[in-house]
Amino acid sequence: MPAGAPQPLRTASSRRAVDPPAPRKRIGEVLVERGLITEAQVQEALVEQKRTGDRLGAVLAARSDVDEREVVRALSDAFGLPGVDLDELAPDEMVMSKLGERLARETRVAAFELDDYGLHVAFDDSPAPELLERLSKIAKVPVIPYLAAWRQIESFLGRAFAEQYVSAAQTRLIDEQPLDSARVVFTESQIVTGWLGGATLGAFFMVFPAHTLAAMLLALIVFSLLASGYKVWLAAWTLWARMHPDPSISRIDPDTLNERELPVYTILVPLYREAAIVPRIAQGIGGLDYPKTKLDVKLLCEEDDSETIEAIQRLKLPPHFRLIVVPDSLPKTKPKACNVGLVQAEGEFVVIYDAEDRPEPDQLKKAVAAFRSSSRDLVCVQARLNYFNWRQNLLTRWFTCEYSVWFDLMLPGLARAGVPVPLGGTSNHFRREGLLQVLAWDPFNVTEDADLGIRLHKAGFRTAVIDSTTYEEANSAVGNWIRQRSRWIKGYLITWIVHTRRPVKLARQLGLRGFVSFHLMVGGAFVFLVNPVLWTVSVLCALPDTMLNLSALFPGNTEDFALFYGLIGNALFVAFALLGAVARRNWGLVPAALISPLYWALMSIAGWKGFIQIFTKPAFWEKTVHGLDAGHEIDAIVLLPVEAVVR
Repeated sequence: MPAGAPQPLRTASSRRAVDPPAPRKRIGEVLVERGLITEAQVQEALVEQKRTGDRLGAVLAARSDVDEREVVRALSDAFGLPGVDLDELAPDEMVMSKLGERLARETRVAAFELDDYGLHVAFDDSPAPELLERLSKIAKVPVIPYLAAWRQIESFLGRAFAEQYVSAAQTRLIDEQPLDSARVVFTESQIVTGWLGGATLGAFFMVFPAHTLAAMLLALIVFSLLASGYKVWLAAWTLWARMHPDPSISRIDPDTLNERELPVYTILVPLYREAAIVPRIAQGIGGLDYPKTKLDVKLLCEEDDSETIEAIQRLKLPPHFRLIVVPDSLPKTKPKACNVGLVQAEGEFVVIYDAEDRPEPDQLKKAVAAFRSSSRDLVCVQARLNYFNWRQNLLTRWFTCEYSVWFDLMLPGLARAGVPVPLGGTSNHFRREGLLQVLAWDPFNVTEDADLGIRLHKAGFRTAVIDSTTYEEANSAVGNWIRQRSRWIKGYLITWIVHTRRPVKLARQLGLRGFVSFHLMVGGAFVFLVNPVLWTVSVLCALPDTMLNLSALFPGNTEDFALFYGLIGNALFVAFALLGAVARRNWGLVPAALISPLYWALMSIAGWKGFIQIFTKPAFWEKTVHGLDAGHEIDAIVLLPVEAVVR
């Protein structure tokens, strides 16, 4: 990490770290006297306060009963302290340095002025004398307390330390673990190895052209069948295991959790050119069954995306939502934005949601239950993803088949087998301290989720899958889908290249099973590149000998192997898609599954597009346009009875 970069907090939120002095008048009484709320609203908020253990003013603001600025004014009257509007002030670097970023976040304060009287500091509650004394000793001047809304304090700190946050987000992984960074795709040793391999292959072509071509073809066939077969076997095995749950594994009912003991939960929502679907953010997160006062929602927007920023500001969201503007810098990627949000996160746990996501209401509680029932080496739990607009067209049906297998069958199987789990791009929940330990996301990897899953496993941490679904919008336009898929395939190929820089060390870190699984699951993305070649050869070999004699080109039984691949390979594609229909009991997907080889042909087009970009613009983030679902609502598709995977 560069010198002077902010140090993310290593402890949970300190919202109630100190007990302030008792107010001269209850805040509810002040607000009622001013006509801002009714007595009935106070009583409802008191019931919620008793259930969650949070401050009454925070409960009222989170319920949108009253603006948080009015709460601050009421607190100001109740405690006899002046208030300050930090949104009207610009941070001063010299003033902020008196306390520093880490201490300011830990104690939830913002120093905004220094004069002959002392250091003027904004607090989100009346400070205890011990805290004032501690800050005065550190600043070496008297501390003069003011009151301000926490969202204003947090925004003020974000503006003050924005450049440091971005610097840390860009360079932390590069500085500490450069070989795990995709900033440089090919190292010098990889380039030399590639040239030597190519020269050797060229020499064999010159001496044994037919046999070399046949050997290459056979190698591609074997690898493709192994990769595809492993995925189908894994999905089928997981499906069987889920239909025969292990009764010795206990299940924790999230409804039994004590809400007073629930931790603060940070939700990171990276956005870029998403103004049209910004209203879905409040809808999706608002539906979560989790105390709003314990939510820390970061809306991460790029500085040049004024349209989305303005759309968020117009919504006037409750105080647990905060807009974070990421300063314009390269790479302009989702993982860099998430890194910026992470160093400002308050929660013990962190989850990523996309703007269009609709998580099931109890998902956060299920994640908390999973973490609390497991050892500390469980650092990530992945929720399942599926699509609410699967009926929209043939493409969305194909996409839903694939997602149903991937998230309902394959990832749970990988987690149960104890091998690396390439995470999905959203709804992955983390222990914040573990995420910081592995240096968070690689800002230069366009599939930062899959890469992070591999690095978590290399670090000795576990990943599990919970039985909760987040519904997303399936891409319904072919061109838009190809842009999205080409980015995914490019990222998988780059992830494979990055983590194979030291293959012997990788084998030791992953173990034999993990090493083989990594190559078949992540390296298996190469199948999308070779499919067109293998399909073409299979078709040629199926032609009558009178039309085309390939015996001179493919000696021995090569033609038979090519025909075998043409039959078995496509059968595996169909089986893969059918398993997706079975996984969700969604029989409406079966007709689309039967013609799924056409979908895999589209994958190859996207694969070659992504492969070319590895050499031309590896960190370029192909933007996926959302909001094309034409108003489709969530269709009722359910999971088969499942076995908890968290042990």
